[in-house]
Amino acid sequence: MKKLNRIGRVPTPQLIIWWAVRASLLTFSIYGLLHNSTTQFLMGLFAIAFSHMWDMWQLFGGKSFITRVGYFPQTLLNLFLFFGVVVGYVLNTKTNFAYVDIVEHFIAGVVASYFAYDFAVAFQGKSRHLSPALASMFALCFAVMLCVAWEFYEFTMDRLYGYTLQRSFILDEGGLVDTMLDLILGASGAVVGMFFVAFSKNGIIGKNRREVRARVKAQSKLDRETELRYLAEHAE
Repeated sequence: MKKLNRIGRVPTPQLIIWWAVRASLLTFSIYGLLHNSTTQFLMGLFAIAFSHMWDMWQLFGGKSFITRVGYFPQTLLNLFLFFGVVVGYVLNTKTNFAYVDIVEHFIAGVVASYFAYDFAVAFQGKSRHLSPALASMFALCFAVMLCVAWEFYEFTMDRLYGYTLQRSFILDEGGLVDTMLDLILGASGAVVGMFFVAFSKNGIIGKNRREVRARVKAQSKLDRETELRYLAEHAE
């Protein structure tokens, strides 16, 4: 049975991606457990929980505004989890590839801004149309805020538990360079994601851009007529 929310049924290709990612994360987690890697085991479990974030909101019975957010951001999140947890972990521990962190922070910015755009529109509600420019600004700010919050987390873990997530050492500026590079990459990804989601949601790019553009123009016309009617009523 297909899952439902207020925006309709989740397409089968999306569900296939969701469950394929969850299966890979479960396999990754069990492999870590069998090979005495507690870190890998817990990493996989937490990632599986995040992969069910969209499903968890359905427990509110469709009363939460989050159910108006599309399912595509959840698909992006699942793909990011697969890359960050499974692919990233394997590359970091089994190879000498040193650029996984760069790719992860950039993609995180893209995913965060895409979700934030839909989040802003959904939070505004159906009865009030949100300006695409304002939604884009919110998406950018939200994504950058998440990037900063992640650096807070890395700094806290380093100081409390002696990790080297920020590669910071005494009398060494490596931590500062690593932090600033992460923020720059995350912000760059957020800018790319902001433009991508804004253009796709407003009919500038995408296979259905003509239909989307027509719908956006109709909504803009309706908003303008409503505004003029309001001004006329209060001018009397």
